[in-house]
Amino acid sequence: MKAIDYFKENVDKVLNGVWETEKEKIIEAGEKVADSVEKGGIIQTFGTGHSHLVAEEIFYRAGGLAPVNAMLEPSLTGHQQVTKSEFTERMEGWGEIILNYHEPSSNDIIIVISNSGRNSAPIEVAWEAQNRDLPVVAILSRDYCENISSRHSSGKKLSDVADIVIDNGSSLGDANVKLSGLDIPVGPTSNISALFIIQAVVITAIDKLLERDIKPPVFLSGNLDEGRAYNEKLLKKYWDRIKAW
Repeated sequence: MKAIDYFKENVDKVLNGVWETEKEKIIEAGEKVADSVEKGGIIQTFGTGHSHLVAEEIFYRAGGLAPVNAMLEPSLTGHQQVTKSEFTERMEGWGEIILNYHEPSSNDIIIVISNSGRNSAPIEVAWEAQNRDLPVVAILSRDYCENISSRHSSGKKLSDVADIVIDNGSSLGDANVKLSGLDIPVGPTSNISALFIIQAVVITAIDKLLERDIKPPVFLSGNLDEGRAYNEKLLKKYWDRIKAW
């Protein structure tokens, strides 16, 4: 087998594992998202480092829900000065600052993504959301989270401050394809499975809204001729609530 075959085999194994063990939690999270949308709430997403890509995946997305706000903090994403963001995500104090800025309402739901679940910023965003009585969904690797120590002074991990914890199925260290002549494994899978999970949550929520005879506020592709005109109605509806727009 070639390296790419090993990687494909590993991705299949991870995704199949998520499907077998996490499906009910994904449905539960989707129901919570549907509850939020039905009440006029916003799906607030957050992640640092590469996990912010998962938070951004369902934001302003064709075929996705309009009421999504990606709480992206530039100094935590790694879009630039990535080595600095490695340290800023370990700093305490972010949770209150980020939620105070984005002003989630009592009808909102928070989805926090962190593969390791050990760094302070995602822990505090989730914890602060719980302190405000907001439901919190965490997407993380249990293998990672349960086998490392917290970097937060409380000793808490993301799994300790979330109402629903969904395991992305990735292994400790994330990459686990081992190639001859290289001691370090390659082929990380955490974002691949996390992207599947968060999209599955959204699709479940849309399905639940339809079951309730509620038309889901779903974006049309802006690259279709009629896309912009259609989407403008949704933009106007949520404009005052979504700061990332």
